[in-house]
Amino acid sequence: MLPEITGEEWSAGLDAVVDRVLEEARVDHPPVDAMAVALRLGIRVAVDARQRGRARYVRLSGPRGRGSRATVLLRPEPRGERRQWAVAHEIGEHVACQVFATLGIDPREIGPDARERAANQLAGRLLLPGRWFADDGPACAWDLLRLKARYATASHELIGRRMLELPPLVIITIFDQGELYLRQSNVPGRLPPLSPAEKRCWQTVHD
Repeated sequence: MLPEITGEEWSAGLDAVVDRVLEEARVDHPPVDAMAVALRLGIRVAVDARQRGRARYVRLSGPRGRGSRATVLLRPEPRGERRQWAVAHEIGEHVACQVFATLGIDPREIGPDARERAANQLAGRLLLPGRWFADDGPACAWDLLRLKARYATASHELIGRRMLELPPLVIITIFDQGELYLRQSNVPGRLPPLSPAEKRCWQTVHD
C-alpha cells in the first residue's frame, strides 16, 4: 500500500526519475534505446533462453573482490518493441526506489504491487518521456503512425496507452486478431459503445 499522495504527485515523481535516468544515460532525443540506457547505467543485459518471463532483474557476482553487478536476463524475443519494453521494465525495477524517495515515502510502507506499478509506469515513460511526448503529440495532431516513426522503440499499443495519461480527451480502442482487446478513455464516466464510424474504420483496416 502507498500513503496518501495525489495522482499529480505520483506522475511528477515518475517523470523526475525518468528525467534523471535519461540525463545520466546522455539521451537527449527520441527514440530511446532501453538497452543502451541500461549499459550506460552500469546494468548488464544478457540473453537467457531459459527465462519464463520476458526479462528478470538480478544481481550477479562479479570477479573475486569486485562485488555484484546489476544484470537484466532477457529471453530471446523476435519483436524489437517487446525486447525494448522488457529491458525498460527492468530499468524501472532498478530505479523504482528513487520514485518513493522523491515522494518522501518510506520503502517499508510499500508492497510488491506498488513497486511493480512503479516499474511499469517508469518503463512507459522511459520509452515515451513526457517532456518530449507532450510536445510531439500536439505537433503531429496525435497521429499514431507519425508518433511511432519518432518513438520507434515503443509499440503502437504503448503509444496509445501513453496518450491516455495526457490532457487531450481521447478513447483508445485496440483490436487484436479480430477481437476487441482494449477500449479505455481518460474521460470520466461510462465508455460509449463503438460508433458506426469506428466499426467501419476497424473493418477496413482488418480487411
